[in-house]
Amino acid sequence: MSAISLDPRVRTAMVSDSLDVVGVRNNVMNSSIRALRPHMRAVGVAATIEFEPSVEIVQGDPYGAAIDFLDTLNAGQLAVVATGGRDDSAFWGELFSAAAMGRGATGMVSDGPLRDTEAIVGLGFNVFGASMRPIDYKGRMRVSSVGTVVTCGGVEVHPGDVVVADSDGVAVIPAIHIDRVFELANARAQNEKSVLKDLLAGKSVREVWDAYGVL
Repeated sequence: MSAISLDPRVRTAMVSDSLDVVGVRNNVMNSSIRALRPHMRAVGVAATIEFEPSVEIVQGDPYGAAIDFLDTLNAGQLAVVATGGRDDSAFWGELFSAAAMGRGATGMVSDGPLRDTEAIVGLGFNVFGASMRPIDYKGRMRVSSVGTVVTCGGVEVHPGDVVVADSDGVAVIPAIHIDRVFELANARAQNEKSVLKDLLAGKSVREVWDAYGVL
């Protein structure tokens, strides 16, 4: 991913602010994409898959392309499931989560619906989606590409970008900016610790801003 590790205190807000610093100002997915439960957090290298509408059913192997995608996930990757924001069916459930978890993936982000949500929570896998719907995608949608540039939640995601997701939303760090954004976000996490301490101690907001340049 990067020679620099991301401080576990770093939140998507800090990543977004750090992306602003490097001139990447629109790489946070839209607000419809939310954590399946509070306190979920996932950081991983994007592995992309895209769906499109289709009524065709591949007899004997209707999930073949999705199976192949799941079986090629690697440790440290995060699945990005792009659907064009469609609501035709669910695109991720308990068994896909178990497969990804078993491969060492850190989580999944989709701009489409989820299903088996209580079971996914029980697994402890970090999943982010736009809604819930129990309908299977077989005969409604099909995989149109794997490992390509996709648009998910209004953000262009390239394989190899880093995705940071938590209860506030989903931020995407372009591969060429990973080291710098990690560095900036880590520094911000450290500074915010000091800012919080000073504000709670009664220092003025102006005094804290002038000292740290962080709010």
